[in-house]
Amino acid sequence: MTEAASSPSRRGSLLGRVALAACVVGLLAFSPTLYAWGATVGRTYTTATVPPRDVAVVFGAQVLANTAPSAYLKARLDIAYELWRTGKVKAVLVSGDNREVHYNEPDVMRTYLLGRGMPEAQVVADYAGFDTYDTCVRAMRIFGVTSATLVTQSYHMPRALATCRTVGLDAVGVGDDSVQPGNPTLWRNLALREVPAGIKMAYDLLSRREPVLGNREPGIDIALAR
Repeated sequence: MTEAASSPSRRGSLLGRVALAACVVGLLAFSPTLYAWGATVGRTYTTATVPPRDVAVVFGAQVLANTAPSAYLKARLDIAYELWRTGKVKAVLVSGDNREVHYNEPDVMRTYLLGRGMPEAQVVADYAGFDTYDTCVRAMRIFGVTSATLVTQSYHMPRALATCRTVGLDAVGVGDDSVQPGNPTLWRNLALREVPAGIKMAYDLLSRREPVLGNREPGIDIALAR
């Protein structure tokens, strides 16, 4: 066989190997997201249909000028308030980022819920919920939560449920879709971001990394005893 005749065959073989490698890499990259989606089966509800649990865990999101929740965070907090108002939960754990002096998600979240009429003792703040994994682990190890209703946007819910359930927190979820029509492009971009975030989730869960911990905090115990 001449060089000219064999060259297309070699090129075809090389392209085939490249395509196969790309498929394998894509499958590996997407597999954490598939795992997360599997965690939602039979575990997501509306505020009306969710079974009662003692605690709602609200994941933090952006706050505006350190005084007001963003639209996404406000939607989460409104769900948590409704769960408390209708007796679906007894206490709310607001978990977010407070790693900088001038940025405090948990206090803004707590102030919003108190402003809606929730009793002060029923809203407990977690100031080191820097990401989804940290919030789940700290809910269990710092606040003693063993069973909870998770509250976040629906695109984030699979990762939140998968993370909490894998670390041992028995969780169901109520997701928000109300903010999607206001900015569909932003919603789509955030949903797409869940694929790389799923890779980080896999690392966190496999490595069992230690989040920022500390002494056991009795806020949830006090809230449930009332």
